[in-house]
Amino acid sequence: MLLDLSTIEIYVRPGHTDMRKAINGLTVMVQDYMDQNPLSGSLYLFCNRQRRILKALYWDRNGFCLWQKRLEKHKFPWPMTQEDARQISTEQLSLLLKGIDFRHEHTALKYSHVS
Repeated sequence: MLLDLSTIEIYVRPGHTDMRKAINGLTVMVQDYMDQNPLSGSLYLFCNRQRRILKALYWDRNGFCLWQKRLEKHKFPWPMTQEDARQISTEQLSLLLKGIDFRHEHTALKYSHVS
């Protein structure tokens, strides 16, 4: 089954993760370190120390799915601290997978009047 990204929440685990971890190890990280419920249907992202391997974990109706992407060249832009990590949008996930660091994008300015 394909994942409908428009209907789920996406969370990034900051810092590096041991990519030897499989579904069981990553679900423990979601519960213990991210204070989330791995059975919620949300998508959880993890990255290795070299920032070349990304794993995505989510619950799909009757079982866990684990996806992996390994870059042969370049690195993923990845948050190293809890302050930099957050829930991200589908558009931000797309940028992340393309190697674009959305965390440093221009922020929208809002003014109430022109001076």
